[in-house]
Amino acid sequence: MRILIVEDEAKTGDYLKQGLTEAGYVVDLARDGMDGLHLALTGDYDLVILDVMLPGLNGWQLLEAVRRNGRELPVLFLTARDQVEDRVKGLELGADDYLVKPFAFAELLARVRTLFRRGRNGTEPTTLTVADLELDLLRRRVTRSSRRIDLTAKEFSLLELLLRRQGEVLPRSLIASQVWDMNFDSDTNVIEVAVRRLRAKVDDPFEPKLIRTVRGMGYVLEAPDAA
Repeated sequence: MRILIVEDEAKTGDYLKQGLTEAGYVVDLARDGMDGLHLALTGDYDLVILDVMLPGLNGWQLLEAVRRNGRELPVLFLTARDQVEDRVKGLELGADDYLVKPFAFAELLARVRTLFRRGRNGTEPTTLTVADLELDLLRRRVTRSSRRIDLTAKEFSLLELLLRRQGEVLPRSLIASQVWDMNFDSDTNVIEVAVRRLRAKVDDPFEPKLIRTVRGMGYVLEAPDAA
């Protein structure tokens, strides 16, 4: 899942990006309102975490512009403005939640997961499954044949992408951009290594095998009877 942070305080922005990345999300960070608005309107994000006091365009204006353009993605205000009228204004403008600084990262993460649970228009699934493999998006937990499988944050994100696009051959360039947030470099084997490690955990000890390499094209996850 992709998150956009719009935060001009360098320390706070970097802290949020690192923490949410380690929690398994793909995160972009904008340092001012204009850049934030551009990314919010052109990017494919599942959530925006938005400060109010921003250079160029404040958070209220940014949210108004996003809603005016018909974008219904969830927005969480994270701001030092703690007056009741500020919270009311944010919610009336179309924000989905409002958290006041200073904040505990654990609470922020819980609120992020709650917003994802609600999902876009309330239809976003909270679990992804294929055969006997299940990925729980809220608890960040993976099981196969009822056995718990421990994954790193990147392995979890890779498996989530494969499950969301199951049956579809995903090229390495798409995996690189969605999971590692980078342009694909043909000289690197980071994707091959990650897929190999993921297979060792979710495929090698089990039958049937779910992850296949399509030579010259990429990788696909699907149940054998769908092949």
